[in-house]
Amino acid sequence: MPWLQLKFDSTPEQVEPLSELLMELGAAAVTFEDGADQPLFEPDPGETKLWNDTRIVGLFEADADLDLVIQQMRAQLGDACPAKFATNPVEDKDWERAWMDNFKPIRCGNNLWICPSWHEPEDPNSINVKLDPGLAFGTGTHPTTHLCLQWLDQHPPKDLDVIDYGCGSGILAVAAALLGARQIDAVDHDPQALIATRDNADKNDVTARIEATLPKQKALPQCDLMLANILAGPLIELAPMFADLVKPGGHIVLSGILHTQAADVSARYQEWFDMDPAAQEDEWMRLSGKRKHG
Repeated sequence: MPWLQLKFDSTPEQVEPLSELLMELGAAAVTFEDGADQPLFEPDPGETKLWNDTRIVGLFEADADLDLVIQQMRAQLGDACPAKFATNPVEDKDWERAWMDNFKPIRCGNNLWICPSWHEPEDPNSINVKLDPGLAFGTGTHPTTHLCLQWLDQHPPKDLDVIDYGCGSGILAVAAALLGARQIDAVDHDPQALIATRDNADKNDVTARIEATLPKQKALPQCDLMLANILAGPLIELAPMFADLVKPGGHIVLSGILHTQAADVSARYQEWFDMDPAAQEDEWMRLSGKRKHG
């Protein structure tokens, strides 16, 4: 089936509210493009992984009235509404359906499954995370995510306060909630990730226990468990902050680490944590540890 695209330029600060508005006005999906041929490199902590000139693309069904959508945007946004819009038809992408067909339920340990929202659970009696990753990283298929999910399966965070730093699709936050966590702060620099996390929390009926925010949007409380599936560089830089946030006796789980980087990351955290033996899947490592007292 053909679709219609509505495109307009924006800024990183406006991406999330404009994306949410498009979804409210009937968009089936929202994606982002580079509006000015600007390369993006690995972000520093606190940076937003978006282009300075970000083009927002709303995908609508073929019978949608895009003129009416634009009128509604102008009525709601006033002077803040984008000045120019472009519309064009696009054909349905067979690869999107193929990707959905190939994304099957994944078992992570003994009792935890990741189940795409369009699939029936393989084992209804297990803990099933209903997942639609949207535009954010985290389906459970990548070793970095899979390693964290296995840790959660082995150490259910029942009645614990959790931080999921670099939450992506919200997969770890939702899994923690379904495994009994009391409250989860899900943090990401990417507004797309916050949208996906909230959507997946809603799909799993755990919205009341997951708060998805940008890093500087609120002061994070201390936690019993810190989950951070990001990259080795930011993990090393964020070590002092993570140490302050994890309560004495609490645990930390780190992933997104290549096997060649594990020793450096582990050494950085040993000042504050008693580190466990590393776990490996393919070329990726998971580190975990317990916060020292004092």
